[in-house]
Amino acid sequence: MTAIAIEEAAPAWPSTIREEFEANQLNGRVGTRLLSETDRVRVWEIRLAPGERIGFHRHVLDYFWTAVTPGRARSHAQDGSIVEATYAAGDTRHFVYGTGEYKIHDLENVGDTDLWFATVEFLDSANEPLEINA
Repeated sequence: MTAIAIEEAAPAWPSTIREEFEANQLNGRVGTRLLSETDRVRVWEIRLAPGERIGFHRHVLDYFWTAVTPGRARSHAQDGSIVEATYAAGDTRHFVYGTGEYKIHDLENVGDTDLWFATVEFLDSANEPLEINA
């Protein structure tokens, strides 16, 4: 994998980011568009033009993402950190969450090209799936 992450030491978030974080603690929309859902998986697309972001959402299910296009992104994580990463097309990362474990973050395209990911959540994970609100 060629993704490079740079983690900054917990800078203060702007108040608008902190307020959005607090308001989206249970947001289960982990992509910009739900492409498919079966009794086993949810398949999501994340497409972000330069400067666009997907707001805070909570991951509770085992999942993986694959970068379809190369690009750069910034993410605010629940521990207060801000992480910047560079992705190559094909980069893939898998996540597994035990009972009660989760991750809350956002994702902003800070590059100069469209950023596109495919994300697959496994519904038979240790945690119950979150509701997906419109």
